Amino acid sequence: MKNLIALFLLALCTQAFALELEGVTLGDKALVGNATLQLNGSGVRTKLFFKVYVGALYLGEKKRTAAAVLDDAGAKRVAMHMLRSLGSEKLLEAFDKGMAANNTPAALSAMDARIREFSAIFRTTTEVEKGDVITLDYVPGEGTRISINGAEKGRVAGTEFNRALLKIWLGDDPVSEDLKKGLLGG
Repeated sequence: MKNLIALFLLALCTQAFALELEGVTLGDKALVGNATLQLNGSGVRTKLFFKVYVGALYLGEKKRTAAAVLDDAGAKRVAMHMLRSLGSEKLLEAFDKGMAANNTPAALSAMDARIREFSAIFRTTTEVEKGDVITLDYVPGEGTRISINGAEKGRVAGTEFNRALLKIWLGDDPVSEDLKKGLLGG
């Protein structure tokens, strides 16, 4: 009986720390490489009036400014919980647009090979479905791991590539000001 009560209390505690947004339950922790990260913030990406995904940012410790996140050399996760189906070409178009809006042409040119690697990884999946989860995990020394529903699709090396990618959501011209504010815990 004691074990049953302890299990019930553990379940309650786990639920208390989970966050639900648009029907998506976000855990308060994520394991990336050997690092246990905590949920920094979350929000919904909308385009026009369509809800596209719930975004979540996980960090080693909470940060409230974009500069602090971008300067953090530790492990990170951006999770995109899809609220609608989207073809990989549309998704790549959005990534390209976000990177171009927040990085200089010279910086993008210097990362051209890595950007092509990233695109090739996404092209292996023709479509992401409603309910799919895309994770972009940065592991220091390894680079950015791209996974869909927990299955790793590929990796892109480089700290600068990950910073450029994060600027899609946290840069001066983010895909959504509301999402940026949410990811920063606002």
